[in-house]
Amino acid sequence: MNLARRVLTTLALVAVVTTVPAPGSASARRPTATTFGGTPPVGALFITGFFPLHICTASVVRSADRSVIMTAAHCIRSGTGAGYEFAPGFHDGKAPYGMWRVATAYAAPGWIRHFDTRDDFAFLVVEPKRIDGRMRRLQDVTGANRLGRTPRAGSTATVIGYPLGIGGSGIRCRSTIYRRPPFSGFNCNGFRDGTSGGPWLAGHGPDRRVVGVVGGLHQGGCTAAQLYAAPLGDAAHRALRRAGHRGRADRFPAPPGDGC
Repeated sequence: MNLARRVLTTLALVAVVTTVPAPGSASARRPTATTFGGTPPVGALFITGFFPLHICTASVVRSADRSVIMTAAHCIRSGTGAGYEFAPGFHDGKAPYGMWRVATAYAAPGWIRHFDTRDDFAFLVVEPKRIDGRMRRLQDVTGANRLGRTPRAGSTATVIGYPLGIGGSGIRCRSTIYRRPPFSGFNCNGFRDGTSGGPWLAGHGPDRRVVGVVGGLHQGGCTAAQLYAAPLGDAAHRALRRAGHRGRADRFPAPPGDGC
């Protein structure tokens, strides 16, 4: 993870995303992530002015405002989230649905007050864009997945992320979830810096839901083969409701190190 630390020093903004091995796991049993052409509700998160070097991954979640994306709380290094931009469906260094500017950010109180790793998730509201002569909200352009809850051990999910680098495309991997209470764990080779905030997706079609984002323990982990996600419960759903109704936004303090 030396590359992440160099970028963190340069931009004060990069997040580490992978984890220590799960008990009893073996690398021979881990699948390997593959690149793909992207999906509209998932994209890369940038600092304004640094395109095409992204910092994290985010995804569109259903909300009353129809303008909310979800990522890891540790991806917001400080402030209100203003100055970040989201590129849904990002692939091959291109933003096919344009860049959407973040206006405000919301998190659980546990993260804002004392960086509780069980609350390592955040919801960002993006501003509408003028497209073909009229103002459009993000969810109406890309679609969205609904926010779920902590998955059961033994269930499966597909994790999507954007590894750190100039341009590039997303990766995805389907695997079985295990539990390292209170966190969810996921074994897959290939997830590197930049995939923090990437959604863990379960279900299909209109039932597709985000059951985690890369983050939590060690801000998602310490190696490139296993991931963690913070539990999603009432605190996450309350934060989403505040974002969806444009309640009083949070001001994020700079997070501590990942402890790796």
